[in-house]
Amino acid sequence: MESKQVIAQGGIEKIGMKGSFLKLTLPDGQKAMLEGEILEHRAGIEYILGVLLSEKYGCIKSLSEIDAVGHRVVHGGEKFNSSVLITDEVIAMVNETIALAPLHNPPNLKGIYAIQELMPETPQVAVFDTAFHQTMPDYAYMYGIPYSLYEKYGIRRYGFHGTSHRYVSKRACEFLGLPYEKQRIITAHIGNGGDTSMGMTPVEGLIMGTRSGDIDPGVISYIMEKEHMGTKGISTLLNKFSGVLGISGISSDMREIDAAIKADNKRAILAMDAYNYRIKKYVGSYVAVLGGVDILVFTGGVGENQAVTRSYVCKNMEFMGIELDEELNDKVRAQEVLISKPSSKVKVVIIPTDEELTIARDTVEILKK
Repeated sequence: MESKQVIAQGGIEKIGMKGSFLKLTLPDGQKAMLEGEILEHRAGIEYILGVLLSEKYGCIKSLSEIDAVGHRVVHGGEKFNSSVLITDEVIAMVNETIALAPLHNPPNLKGIYAIQELMPETPQVAVFDTAFHQTMPDYAYMYGIPYSLYEKYGIRRYGFHGTSHRYVSKRACEFLGLPYEKQRIITAHIGNGGDTSMGMTPVEGLIMGTRSGDIDPGVISYIMEKEHMGTKGISTLLNKFSGVLGISGISSDMREIDAAIKADNKRAILAMDAYNYRIKKYVGSYVAVLGGVDILVFTGGVGENQAVTRSYVCKNMEFMGIELDEELNDKVRAQEVLISKPSSKVKVVIIPTDEELTIARDTVEILKK
């Protein structure tokens, strides 16, 4: 890619709901909100293309100026370990993984189908969230269940947010002037979702905004029995009504949790403590597996912006070589910065993620092949 210049940025929210809108950031930094009844994904993409062509907000005169379209696809199963040019065969394989990501892959496919209809001659590239983690050894991704279930259904750990992990791990080394291949790096992508701690689905791992994270499987069957729940009900409970929202009873938004903590709300305090504790526990386990750590990267909405979480994770970790500059940590947010002390053996950095740039770069690289 010759330039990282962004000429249009935005996204549609509340597709299929009342009050759906396109949030647009203009080249001069101004934000615009364009409301419209956007009932499904194809209509949403058509709306976006219309805005890109419009006199007031547009940046192109013809759709032929768009050389390619890159898509984030959440789950590639075991079939994809890198980004690929989208073909009928690729679409068929993504369809086969819908059972592994029923909430995410169908909308991803709708976006692909929409571009096929609206811009049939334009090449498309799929960038998979799970691809980055495909180098995990089998003993790390295997669950302690009968092996036949893995063979039949592909039940194993996959990990998510791989596009983000790939970007921030490499960018951290560029920022610090260190060789990427020689570093032991832990990238903590933390926000409403989690990170590599996720398993076959995004429910496993860290406590998240509305997801439970790790939970004793016995608890699931116990709740189902006591609350007379079916599989859909328990899935909704663990995905949509658990995590920080479930513990606090307030919100999945950390800004609202922060406000409640300042008002001495005990359940908000508990939610934050549980959330931070789980991150710290995972960082420690990854240090053990890696045999040490050279760089700890914080990214994602919480990782980039929430000083209290970074402080909690790094507190009393001097024995691991982690020494946080608390004063600097309190001052900075959402910028590339080294926040460890000069004496710290481990470099602790904030690196804002840029998944869109990674998707764009992958798309350009694949078109060159």
